[in-house]
Amino acid sequence: MIDRYSREEMAKIWDLNSKFDYYLKVELAVCDAYAQTGTIPKEAAKAIREKAKFSVERIDEIEREVRHDVIAFLTCINESLGDLGRYVHVGMTSSDVIDTAFALQIQDSGKIIEKDLYKTIQTLKNLAKQHKDTICIGRSHGIHAEIMTFGVKLCSWIDILERQKDNFTHALEQIRVGQISGPVGTYSNISPEIEEITCKNLGLKPARISTQIIARDYHAYFMQSLALIASVIEQFATEIRHLQRTEVLELEEGFGAHQKGSSAMPHKKNPVLSENLCGLARVVRANSIVALENIPLWHERDISHSSAERIIFPDSLTLVDFMLNRFNGIMENIVVHKDNMLKNTDKFGGIVFSQKVLLSLVAKGLSREDAYTIVQRNALDAFQNHGNFKENLLKDQDVTNLISNEEIDKIFDKQAFLQNIGKIYSRIL
Repeated sequence: MIDRYSREEMAKIWDLNSKFDYYLKVELAVCDAYAQTGTIPKEAAKAIREKAKFSVERIDEIEREVRHDVIAFLTCINESLGDLGRYVHVGMTSSDVIDTAFALQIQDSGKIIEKDLYKTIQTLKNLAKQHKDTICIGRSHGIHAEIMTFGVKLCSWIDILERQKDNFTHALEQIRVGQISGPVGTYSNISPEIEEITCKNLGLKPARISTQIIARDYHAYFMQSLALIASVIEQFATEIRHLQRTEVLELEEGFGAHQKGSSAMPHKKNPVLSENLCGLARVVRANSIVALENIPLWHERDISHSSAERIIFPDSLTLVDFMLNRFNGIMENIVVHKDNMLKNTDKFGGIVFSQKVLLSLVAKGLSREDAYTIVQRNALDAFQNHGNFKENLLKDQDVTNLISNEEIDKIFDKQAFLQNIGKIYSRIL
């Protein structure tokens, strides 16, 4: 199966040319704010917007000499502006440009993730509607527990992913902050009004306070939301992997007509896409730890966070985008083996009906302890000896003295487990 996924949109946001383009957006917005307040001529701001340009090659050339990427960027810009350059970067510090541009990159990337989440949730909802009545076994500790439906399992996934969508949207809004506050954030050579106008025009909120940088707990919180998305995708992928095991074979990833699973064993069809997702989740979680470690900086600011953020943010956002698209593709092409799901509920003569038998014996007057002993010995005999739980019950006088054969048949009705499925669905769909 090929992922219907393109990385161009996300990758473009984080390439070097785009980084400087976001820098330029911030500088132009500040010039516009100065013009709006009458500090510089409106004609000058308009001319700057029309003439300002840069090239990554020229910035690199300058940076090799000045050893400062923002100064190199500004020098390059000013080469295209001539005398107009005196209106650019007035009263600002490098972090005003960097952190505000960074916020714009995060916002644009976040919109892509939100679309991915919506699309994936819709795919799960469509599947849940199809499989509301698809009977399967529920498991606890990896062991057969009681009967449920595959649709209910999907409803659980929908609930989890919708919660992560809400978490992510909140984190994305929290980090929608910019700053134009100058060295150590005291507005010593720039007015807070310029910051307010600039941020408004860029679609951001001014940080309540900035200390030459925007506090990194914002960024750590955002990264935790990405780690949560990656982790729940791993949860779903792990379930798919378990259910594709040969002994279970209730689900399978889609397998292309010419796809091959093993260089040595032609029979193999492996859940490789789900395995990939589990591995990538580890990377995103690890990156979230780096974001936490970026919070404690020296005094009002250092740049120890900067080098790490240049890796963890583009990588994590790109990975989560990839993971959501890959998982969506898996679910769009998932093979559901209804027959195996149903067959697995009947293992060992229906031992999963044990609780219903227990409750029926208690209702007939037995103590719970005595009833439990009777049911357990019949269930374990079936389990350990590859026997049949229902047949064991029909042969056990301790059972048949209290429960008729017709009542036992009724107890083993699978639909009795599903009487409240509609209520669950009403909460989710």
